[in-house]
Amino acid sequence: MTATIDFLEMQAFIAVVTEGSFTAAAERLETDKARVSRVVRRMEEKLGARLLNRSTRHLSVTEVGRDYFERASSILAAAEAAEAAVAQRTQEPKGRLKVTAGAEFGTMRVDGWIAEFLRKWPKVTVETEYTNRLVDIIHEGVDVAIRIGPLDDSELSARRLGELTYGLYASPDYLRSAASIRKVDDLKRHDLIMHAPHGRPGWTLVNGEKTEKVWHAPRCALDNTMAARNLALSSLGIVQLPRYMAEPHVAEGGLARILPGWARIPVPVHAVFASTRYMDPKVRGFVDVCRDGFRSAVEGFS
Repeated sequence: MTATIDFLEMQAFIAVVTEGSFTAAAERLETDKARVSRVVRRMEEKLGARLLNRSTRHLSVTEVGRDYFERASSILAAAEAAEAAVAQRTQEPKGRLKVTAGAEFGTMRVDGWIAEFLRKWPKVTVETEYTNRLVDIIHEGVDVAIRIGPLDDSELSARRLGELTYGLYASPDYLRSAASIRKVDDLKRHDLIMHAPHGRPGWTLVNGEKTEKVWHAPRCALDNTMAARNLALSSLGIVQLPRYMAEPHVAEGGLARILPGWARIPVPVHAVFASTRYMDPKVRGFVDVCRDGFRSAVEGFS
């Protein structure tokens, strides 16, 4: 007849081996020494093998006991992992969630995702830090960082939310008073508004397999995309913008897209968080809301 050992017995034996004594194992399990000793004795009787060598001063593990310890430890770890995997999907998110994102993207997109998250999970509170510096999420206690662009290699985990696509835009008033634009080279004759937070301003535009560079000096070089958009709305020139930022103004008539198909390559957007085997329910819940929000916004643009 096959002997069966339950999880509580396994836990007792593992505690004895790990702690090195019945007394310490009993303290760890919050029970008494005699009960732990009886449990291990009963296991040995069921298995028909001695697991521990006992003396008044010393406790050692037999060869059979060591093999059983290793296998039992793996079984318990797998059982705990299974419970954790279920819990992370079924537990309701609660507690404080700290989020960081870039100042512009946070204000224009992440705010909406946070609002949806708070409506969905009433037991969660959210703290944000919108900044353009690279936040150390481990040492600064951040749960989720929304990051735009390629990710550096690190021990952090990430979920891809989508990508930002771009286009070239100008106001109808500007276009009416300016030279016609039929090809990229025509941009040389126009006032350009460039987002240039670092180094020399310029654009590398792609259209399928074709690439064109625009390096002549812009009329305005700015370190803020929203400011660049505002100047374009004021009819001061041509700007390159993320489509999510520009297309609402196209729909309202404030901007028009030019040279369709030409723009910088799309830029990935990720939710980044501490690398753990199982995600905290509030982190998983927020990442899911961000991903769904990004997908629903891709109704012709992202």
